[in-house]
Amino acid sequence: MTDAPRRILVCIKRVVDYNVRVRVDNERTGVVTDGVKMSVNPFDEIALEEALRIRERGDADEVVVCAVGSSDWQQQLRTGLAMGADRAVLVETGTSLEPLAVAQTLHAVVQREAPMLVLLGKQAIDGDNNQTGQMLAALWGRPQATFASSIVLSGESARVEREVDAGLEVLDVDLPAVVTTDLRLNEPRYVKLPEILKAKRKPLDVVPLGELGVDAGRRFRVVRVEEPPRRGRGIQVDTAEQLVAALDEKGVL
Repeated sequence: MTDAPRRILVCIKRVVDYNVRVRVDNERTGVVTDGVKMSVNPFDEIALEEALRIRERGDADEVVVCAVGSSDWQQQLRTGLAMGADRAVLVETGTSLEPLAVAQTLHAVVQREAPMLVLLGKQAIDGDNNQTGQMLAALWGRPQATFASSIVLSGESARVEREVDAGLEVLDVDLPAVVTTDLRLNEPRYVKLPEILKAKRKPLDVVPLGELGVDAGRRFRVVRVEEPPRRGRGIQVDTAEQLVAALDEKGVL
């Protein structure tokens, strides 16, 4: 038996709020973020909610929320603390990192924190890469379960239900492990003002990326970013016969 705390590490990302209309910048190299509302990636928020529920059930002792980004990301970490996380870690860098570099950075944090479980969203809504969790598990050499819609801890293992094309798949993974979360897992709690005030007094450690010895060099170059083509206007029909004729004309039938 060990007296080490049963710790869950939750990794979050700062993204443009999902309610904001995304606009491509003038240079066509990315999207406009100046003056735009930023929030915790929704899938990561679900991961944090699940970690808090696991702790509330008595299956964990501590929830640590972690991010890799600039000092501005402290705002989203404070949101995680307001939701109920015990403390936060920001690996500070002024460079936008690719998924592999993020995974390497999180692996360095894992080595320091020694969590029994790492939770993060299945993907971020900005890049939609769906890579970081899988890469982290490979670097750590631990089991992974992705797209989780249910997580139940039992002793030294976790049972994870995940949605697949044929229905539900159930996986039993040994802990420590990496689990990425899907939308159906839970609904994150609403943060109230008293929790926001308490979050200001919770510990938030800032670690420079350079201290972790991670290679942050870029391996890819964004050539151009384009907005999706605008959808054409629809037509209005008065009868079912006109609808069938219109669909037949477009080759749908």
